[in-house]
Amino acid sequence: MANEDTQNPGANGNGGAEAGPQLSVQKIYIKDSSFEAPGAPHIFQEQGQSRVELNLGQKATQLAQNVYEIVLTVTVTCKVGEKTAYLAEVQQAGIFGCVGFDPQQLDMVIGTWCPHVVFPYARQAISSMIEQGGFPAFLIQPINFEQIYADNLRRRQQQAAA
Repeated sequence: MANEDTQNPGANGNGGAEAGPQLSVQKIYIKDSSFEAPGAPHIFQEQGQSRVELNLGQKATQLAQNVYEIVLTVTVTCKVGEKTAYLAEVQQAGIFGCVGFDPQQLDMVIGTWCPHVVFPYARQAISSMIEQGGFPAFLIQPINFEQIYADNLRRRQQQAAA
């Protein structure tokens, strides 16, 4: 029977080259957050239908070879009539190790998988800020990062063709 170390790929001295592409989450953190309730406490007495607007942004930065920071910016603005009830924003970030991907695969991983990992943390941070601000709970619905990536890729290809 051969003595194989299945817990530590690459223990056989070849650096794990046969393992293929590898992804690792190195750190998840809040880079920036803010909550404003400019009309408080009077906004709590306002009557009328509230309108909630959600904006989502994403930025990727290469920090070192095979190491990337992904920052997901989530902004939620709630208005009652023309008055802003609250504005909550979080920049939730993650540092990811990405080894062994070709450029196209890497672009897809950074555009889909990494935001999927970071998103639940951003959703929780936004929800907590809004509730602690004295407003009803707000739960952001799941985001289809694959569709966003596909739309952005299509846009980039159209711009390159133009």
